[in-house]
Amino acid sequence: MSGLIFRTQACLAALLAACAALPAAAQRCVDTDTSPTARSESEVRLPQVSGADPRLHLQDLVRMAVQRSQSLGAVRLLTEAAKADLDETRAGRLPQVYLNGSLNAVASSVGGIDQGRGTQARGGLTASASLYDAGRQTYLNNWRAKLLEAAQLGQTSAEEQVALQTVSLGLERSRYLLQAQVYSQYSRKMSCLVEALEQVVKVDKGRASELVQAQKSFQQSELSLDSTLSQFRQTENRLRRFVGDVLPPPASLSSVLVKVPDLVAMQQDVERAPEIAQLTAQASAADSYARSVVASQKLQVSLVVNGGATAGTGRNNSVVAGVNINLPLFNATLDPGASAARKRADASYLQREDSVESRKYRLADAFESAASSFDRARQIVDILRNSERLRSFTQQQWQQLGRRSLFDVMAAEGDYFSLRVAHVNALFDGQQAVAQMWSLGQGVNVGLMPPPAN
Repeated sequence: MSGLIFRTQACLAALLAACAALPAAAQRCVDTDTSPTARSESEVRLPQVSGADPRLHLQDLVRMAVQRSQSLGAVRLLTEAAKADLDETRAGRLPQVYLNGSLNAVASSVGGIDQGRGTQARGGLTASASLYDAGRQTYLNNWRAKLLEAAQLGQTSAEEQVALQTVSLGLERSRYLLQAQVYSQYSRKMSCLVEALEQVVKVDKGRASELVQAQKSFQQSELSLDSTLSQFRQTENRLRRFVGDVLPPPASLSSVLVKVPDLVAMQQDVERAPEIAQLTAQASAADSYARSVVASQKLQVSLVVNGGATAGTGRNNSVVAGVNINLPLFNATLDPGASAARKRADASYLQREDSVESRKYRLADAFESAASSFDRARQIVDILRNSERLRSFTQQQWQQLGRRSLFDVMAAEGDYFSLRVAHVNALFDGQQAVAQMWSLGQGVNVGLMPPPAN
């Protein structure tokens, strides 16, 4: 009887010790997100965030990418080549002057009688100038001028693509950094719970399964953190491809492109997009070229002056001046050539219209994606409030031994931090869609400009 009483008293003592140990140890795990304690091991792995203005940060990245891009350097050279082509075509209006000469050995005979032998030097000067070409030269000038305009707009369009890719990677970099911060806080909370349970298990071996569950959750949080940091580093590697090996420290970009542009206004701006303007210039160039082909089949009038002199054997001088008239009467290749040029011009206009229509539908998709993402973010904020209350109540009830199990605590914590990650993803999904919208219109750089003061 005395042994039974002794064992009962020992069990009660162990239970009371566990009840006392759990609240004291677990109390440290309350509000660990905001406690001013030393940085945990998981936090040490996180990159430092700069306090730079988010818009200026993205603008600096874009500027660095545009300056460094070799593809843009190639586009600039093509633009310079198009300008040289235009200069060449415009020079076609000027008179053309040619100097020619020859040195020959001469031997001539008539009826077997030698008329002379020796050397002969010939020199000549030929000048020609167009008097009338049915507008062919004007159309050719327009063709080259429009091609130059298309090349310049193509350069702007290429810069826009580089800017969009850079902004997109900058946003992804910030996304994974914020995710890593969330997982770091989750890992710190799990680590704290593991430490609390280790103290509890010392006095209550029956709670060892809860310790195993906490250790498992801690390992999962560390795995999520490592995976997110790996994605962060991969994104930085892709960003270095654009801006160079030395990256500026990451900035917080969660609120830089959170205003969804008006869809109707953006669709009206589609035709002002560099890519659409480039297609317009290319279609106009094709039209001018088709007109030049038709003009080449009409009357061509030019002035020709030809002078020559022969020295040595058979010495003589000559000068010829006159008007050269060329009017095609029959050439089976002319009509097919003109028809092909016209069809290419018509095809260019249709491609331009198709691109405009496609962009408008892509704008509508991006608008819906942005609006849906930001709406999802707002809804998650509301859910997060309730999730925060639930995790707080569950934590407190778990500290009161027996009212809640550790599994309830793990579920509440996992749900809360999962919602925070979902909120981060919703914000950045919306910003990516907004960046896409601006790129389809006036350009992402316009979207990065600060909003006008009210």
